[in-house]
Amino acid sequence: MTQAHQRLLIIDFGSQVTQLIARRLRELNVYCEIHPYQSVTDAFLKDFAPQAVILSGGPDSVTRPGSPRAPESLWGFGVPVLGICYGQQTMMHQLGGLVETGHGTAEFGRAYVTPKGQDLPLLAEWFTEGDEQVWMSHGDHVSKIAPGFEVYGTSPNAPFAITADPSRNFYAVQFHPEVHHTPKGAKLYENFVRLAGFTGDWTMAGYREQAIAAIREQVGDKQVICGLSGGVDSSVAAILIHEAIGDQLTCVFVDHGLLRKNEAEEVVKMFRDNYKIRLIAADESELFLGELEGQSDPETKRKIIGRLFIDVFQKYANEIEGAEFLAQGTLYPDVIESVSFSGGPSVTIKSHHNVGGLPEKMGLKLVEPLRELFKDEVRALGRELGLPASFIGRHPFPGPGLAIRCPGEITREKLAILREADAVYIDQIRKHGLYDEIWQAFAAILPMKTVGVMGDGRTYDFAVSIRAVTSVDGMTADTYPFSHEFLGETMTRIINEVKGVNRVFYDLTSKPPGTIELE
Repeated sequence: MTQAHQRLLIIDFGSQVTQLIARRLRELNVYCEIHPYQSVTDAFLKDFAPQAVILSGGPDSVTRPGSPRAPESLWGFGVPVLGICYGQQTMMHQLGGLVETGHGTAEFGRAYVTPKGQDLPLLAEWFTEGDEQVWMSHGDHVSKIAPGFEVYGTSPNAPFAITADPSRNFYAVQFHPEVHHTPKGAKLYENFVRLAGFTGDWTMAGYREQAIAAIREQVGDKQVICGLSGGVDSSVAAILIHEAIGDQLTCVFVDHGLLRKNEAEEVVKMFRDNYKIRLIAADESELFLGELEGQSDPETKRKIIGRLFIDVFQKYANEIEGAEFLAQGTLYPDVIESVSFSGGPSVTIKSHHNVGGLPEKMGLKLVEPLRELFKDEVRALGRELGLPASFIGRHPFPGPGLAIRCPGEITREKLAILREADAVYIDQIRKHGLYDEIWQAFAAILPMKTVGVMGDGRTYDFAVSIRAVTSVDGMTADTYPFSHEFLGETMTRIINEVKGVNRVFYDLTSKPPGTIELE
């Protein structure tokens, strides 16, 4: 997409937290892109024309022959440059300083920086109450700063923790301002983009207009197919594209029989009735459930669902005459992760995506209007497009649906019980005003029955597990701390209202989001 806004380039040297730099900048309404160092040639730099550059951290050592470097033309490019950790070290090394390994100056974790020297615009509102806490992660250290640089901050193991050459607008810090453990890190980035002249022109209103123009230019008068899952990403993409090209868009929504209670009806109503989008709603639940019958291995179930989805989507897509484009809700993290840092072949990130390998199979060209956005920006764009808040704030729901919340064999009886239990649980969370505090919550039906007593009778019914987790960035998750009263009330409701359940457990396990689901 042609950029009309100011741009900042992040040169990635392999840090695990480089994406956080981009997040901090986007929060300041500054558009930025991450590119691996080996892609940033002199020609690339000239073509990209950034207004400022940030050099990320990385795991390598600048003392190693052949280790990553910034392009030499950067130093004469005439824009502000900020080096972070490894970025500081390669800046010093390339500009005539010295970096060494060892000598007991490695630092990992929390440290405190003491101000030194004159005031520096980069450090506005820093050191107002003494030393500042930062997060260090370095084995090497700068032992001699490059000519023209001065020291503005030191730590016990980093005598050159903050250095700068203000006359050339070069700045370098040994710590990571982007992480939560550097409390004033966001302010440092804000100071940097302000001194670089950024006005904060990256807004969702502006992006909406720009994206619509780009979609019209790319598609022309051709037809577009969109695989609609009902999730936030594909829904925002569909509504944005519909705003751009109207009836040239047809959405295909496949009900695989593994959706939550009333979900298919809600998706159809929102898109067909509220937005008047051309929609093929395909109820293929009998096909999916038939092929899943007797299958209990989780990976086998996933593969069956993925294969059938592609087959079904292709069947309906072939009915749309003149279709030349396929719309996907690809996000910027998917784009970043699909580029191998080591320079090897790109990896396939979206093998789980609803439309799988269909672009190549059907000879379609891709339309990906969200590929420059992070997840929270997609939600902001959804609000800009007028999607209801209740939809924008929905918890993530997996592509295979309830299949991975139903360990063991999937049966219609178990799915019916699971839908009802999940609906009661989510209703409880909403009634208590907790939904927006929780990143994801769901019920799962366990592959066992237990003996229980309900009233004066003996029962032999299923057990249900409920989970709820919090997450800031989707990278880590913690169990949500429900009160005993809430859990007691919820469990009682599920047992009383859902036929076939006589026991409910609350799963307290904290896991990464990718392993939150049972299968």
